[in-house]
Amino acid sequence: MLHSEQPVQGRSLILLIEDDQDIRASTAELLVDEGFSVVEAADGSAALARLRRGLAPSLILLDLMMPGLTGWGFRREQLADPSLRDIPVLVITASGMSDNVLKQDLGDVGLVRKPFAAQALLTEIRAQLPSRTS
Repeated sequence: MLHSEQPVQGRSLILLIEDDQDIRASTAELLVDEGFSVVEAADGSAALARLRRGLAPSLILLDLMMPGLTGWGFRREQLADPSLRDIPVLVITASGMSDNVLKQDLGDVGLVRKPFAAQALLTEIRAQLPSRTS
């Protein structure tokens, strides 16, 4: 599996923020198999640290319910930082909140509910990356 901070040429780089190790590993494997480069973070704090060190993903996949800095906290920090606010975010969540409430709280994000089908996730990722074919 690819864990480089730099994407392989021609591949979109996705930052996957997910605290559940099994979900993170299987999702990363799916994404790599589909031609994406993937950087993993187990929580919002680790993800922010990588982003502030210069990681420049094409898309962030963001779990909401995590220990430490939650997805909501991560998103607030991201939106407050001019160098990070324009990175597209696709939220992956098991939250029972309605889509409208989530989008109201989180801003302009894509949304995929857990448990998700691989094809549904890939479709949403590709919708966030219209200029890419991977």
